[in-house]
Amino acid sequence: MKAVIQRVISCSMTVEGKTVFEQGKGLLVLVGVADGDTERDADVLSAKIVKMRIFGDENERMNRSVTDIGGDIAVVPNFTLLASCRRGNRPDFTESAPPAEAERLFEYFKAVTAEALGKVNSGIFGLSLIHISEPTRLR
Repeated sequence: MKAVIQRVISCSMTVEGKTVFEQGKGLLVLVGVADGDTERDADVLSAKIVKMRIFGDENERMNRSVTDIGGDIAVVPNFTLLASCRRGNRPDFTESAPPAEAERLFEYFKAVTAEALGKVNSGIFGLSLIHISEPTRLR
């Protein structure tokens, strides 16, 4: 599994003009599932993200996790994280898990993360065109 983790002050997702989620301070996490990934990989990645100390404390040191600050997490499936662009101009997605397995593991990852945090906002699996508001980044 691969993830891109962005600290945000707020973010939202809109699909076909309908808001899927809106959230405040926390993390926006794009998740890609690779062929051969397992529930164990999802467990390890989720635990790492929930405990990752990337928010500032009173001394502005990155010493607090999203759990410590009472923040939100939004997870969005993104198979393009597994793209290989080594040859030619067309990305190769052979390292991505097959869609049914990727969806199953994404849903598992989402459930494990929600169990650890209490709630998780989520994108919709399988959509090719979505709009994620430009995340307002922390300074």
